[in-house]
Amino acid sequence: MSVLVRNNVRIEGNGAATMVFAHGFGCDQTMWRFLAPAFGERFRTISFDLVGSGGSDLGAYDRMKYGTLHGYADDLLEILEECATGPVVFVGHSVSTMIGLLATIKAPERFLAQVMVGPSPCYINHGDYAGGFSRGDIDELLGTLESNYLGWSGSMAPVIMGVPEQPALREELTDSFCRNDPEIAKHFARVTFLSDHRADVPKSEVPALILQCSDDLIAPRAVGDYLHCHLPNSTLHVIENVGHCPHMSAPTESSRVIESFLAHTLR
Repeated sequence: MSVLVRNNVRIEGNGAATMVFAHGFGCDQTMWRFLAPAFGERFRTISFDLVGSGGSDLGAYDRMKYGTLHGYADDLLEILEECATGPVVFVGHSVSTMIGLLATIKAPERFLAQVMVGPSPCYINHGDYAGGFSRGDIDELLGTLESNYLGWSGSMAPVIMGVPEQPALREELTDSFCRNDPEIAKHFARVTFLSDHRADVPKSEVPALILQCSDDLIAPRAVGDYLHCHLPNSTLHVIENVGHCPHMSAPTESSRVIESFLAHTLR
């Protein structure tokens, strides 16, 4: 099967360099529509859907392959091999930040920089590490998701989006969650929320921007501080915003921060 079909790859933009966008859990590539156009003149932009999400080929979803984030990282590298010209700037949201990080470790020569929007290497608290949730919290979250996926989506998506003053975005994320195949979403949720990639963080030496919101229930500030401390060549920037999706709720500020990072990193 063509990787272009499998991952519903979309290529736009006119630049010589390439920028790749990867969405988070429950989302699809349309979530980048507020941010990606800002880079279309300078970059050839590539957006795609993780297998099991959006317009990807659901028949390609293999529970063994996608039982860890490494399967998605391998897909990303296939997409780059097929579609990208030269090293790329990778922009990932939420779980895709770790997918991108794993790809930079496997093939660092393919990347100029990585932009991590709302990243977290581990959602569960461990000793001095504050991931934001206890194991009991995550077990309860996954249990509710397993028993009532649509109900869970309806209650959690608005919390993840935040920005109560932008109800249309909250409704959009809820609709996106509800459109996903429930069985795939349940499996992907376990892979996402139970993953622990803290040991991988120091292995990535590709320049990184850690972009966080000041009030994010999913990836609290302590997680950004941890990443900045342990991720070589990293820059941390916190924008004043409520929620986990600044590329949608604060796209102008997000693009400004990314542009500043790239201007400093790629000069």
